[in-house]
Amino acid sequence: MGKNSICIFEDKHYGNLLPLVYTRPVYELRCGIDLLMDKIIRRYPGCEVILLCRDYLENTLKERYKYKINPPKYSRDTVLFINGRYLLNKKIPLSGKEEVVFNDSSILYARLRGENTSMMNSADIINGESLKALKLKVPCHEGKDDSLLKYSWEFIKANRAQIGIDFRDIAGAGCIRGKVYGGVHLLGRKNIFIGEGSVVKPGAVLDAEDGPIYIGKGVKILSNAVIEGPSYIGDRSIVKIGAKIYKGTSIGEVCKAGGEIEESIIHSYSNKQHEGFLGHAYIGQWCNIAADTNDSDLKNNYSDVRVYVNGKFVDTGEMFVGLTMGDHSKTGINSMFNTGTVVGVNVNIFGAYLPPKFVPSFTWGASGAFVVYQPDKALKVAERVMSRRNTELTKAQKELFKHLYKLTEKERVLTRMDGNLRMGE
Repeated sequence: MGKNSICIFEDKHYGNLLPLVYTRPVYELRCGIDLLMDKIIRRYPGCEVILLCRDYLENTLKERYKYKINPPKYSRDTVLFINGRYLLNKKIPLSGKEEVVFNDSSILYARLRGENTSMMNSADIINGESLKALKLKVPCHEGKDDSLLKYSWEFIKANRAQIGIDFRDIAGAGCIRGKVYGGVHLLGRKNIFIGEGSVVKPGAVLDAEDGPIYIGKGVKILSNAVIEGPSYIGDRSIVKIGAKIYKGTSIGEVCKAGGEIEESIIHSYSNKQHEGFLGHAYIGQWCNIAADTNDSDLKNNYSDVRVYVNGKFVDTGEMFVGLTMGDHSKTGINSMFNTGTVVGVNVNIFGAYLPPKFVPSFTWGASGAFVVYQPDKALKVAERVMSRRNTELTKAQKELFKHLYKLTEKERVLTRMDGNLRMGE
């Protein structure tokens, strides 16, 4: 390995970000314009990049990147280890003395060399053994940093400001490289970036007076759509006629967006293209939000929202929290979601009533009548959906599906046994 290496890792707190991270490491989550890992990597140009992840994600991760993943050993040169949940908007020095900076039993970053790097492997980091071992050999000190994201709603809360930070890093001054038709209103033009091959049709309004708007490459903004900055629309996505995209919204690559979307993150390859409201939500990949689906992001009594996280309900301390949905999940028309609802991976929800506040992975049905969604059927649907975007479901991804079905079995058992959980809090 080269003399300058950065290693991005995930730790035991990945469980607080389920179901979004069942299918990816924590550092592949989006906040602002790009993924957490992208923000780290662009601060260290020319450095070798190493990724540590849970073992069952290794094969799918190797399909996406050419980086070294879960290497058996490191070089004896300096390696800067950075927590993948770190919303990194500054550069941690590569050179310097060995040190470990931690917070709340989590390593923020560690600058190590030689044999000390061997203590940083994925399994030991996740079970907490790495920090215990390093405290005996390397100078360690506690650092307080609110940029170490712990829960999905923290991504949403940080998203508006992060779009502005990423815009300055990536786009700088506004630039119009696509085609803007006559009759389009660009407010705060210097805060608008429109990538190559993108088109903005007549009647659309891009209002960047209160924050930047970044439109990627090959995007279509159809007539009478309104986008309020700060917002991000990823490459090859479509914003439908009359769509209302409010500030603090990030819509990833190859998505279709319509209706009303506010302060939400849609990861990529997902559709929410019809009328209906989505607010303070985080939607994974390959999801489909059907016509007239609405999520609540504010309780009628204006109290803080409680969310089901990794086996228990957690008080978010936030008034606005919407839907969290894992990959390959879908809703039927006119679906409704209560405040702070969590939906697992490979879930299909339909019916006229509110589903539970937590819907376990690999389930299918309506409120009070969910059945197990068998993995072979889920795989067939995923293959059809992905083929429509000229994307193949690989052998490694198929194996991941099967593994996740077994991994999430406990979720399905618990929700059948616990009546309070089944009905929601």
